[in-house]
Amino acid sequence: MGGAMQIPAVDEGLERLLRATLPLPPDIGDVSFERPSGTWSAQLSRVVVNLFLYAVSRSTLPPVGGGSRLGPDGRREVRDDAPLVDLHYLVSAWAATVPEEHRLLGDVLGLALSHQAVPPEHLAAPLAAGVRLSLGKDDTHRTRELWSSLGGPHKASFTLIATVAADLPDWRPAAPPVQRVEGRTRAVSAVTETGRRG
Repeated sequence: MGGAMQIPAVDEGLERLLRATLPLPPDIGDVSFERPSGTWSAQLSRVVVNLFLYAVSRSTLPPVGGGSRLGPDGRREVRDDAPLVDLHYLVSAWAATVPEEHRLLGDVLGLALSHQAVPPEHLAAPLAAGVRLSLGKDDTHRTRELWSSLGGPHKASFTLIATVAADLPDWRPAAPPVQRVEGRTRAVSAVTETGRRG
């Protein structure tokens, strides 16, 4: 399973964080990762926080998790670093009235600003580098185009970036250490100045 992305684990961790921190218990509202299209929004009957994953990109942060260790048999093992990837979520709030939506969106924004990472207790399984959180720098025109492409109403929103590592590669036996380095020399004949051709 080495190299796989943990997107479902990130989704689940974000939902647990939202429900615990807002709070937003299941009997009050929903956390959705669906595409917020006009068809989807027409079916809503409850308060909803929507996190739509609209882009995935390579993170500028350095890879993590590589190194070496002694294996169970006492032999040296190594593994490669795992690259980090940015998951871009379009975050919006849906409720019966605009004031309710603004209040809910403000609460989610406050949560995002106060958490630099998803706490480990909200992750079903430990991830190589956890899940780091940051706000994206949205361009107004790009956001408008994104909402237009979704085919639904243009909502107040922000981009939440969750940075996660791919699954760490498996450990493998290290190459045997270098025991000896041998140097070889080769005789080079000297050419005198008078013996050179012009």
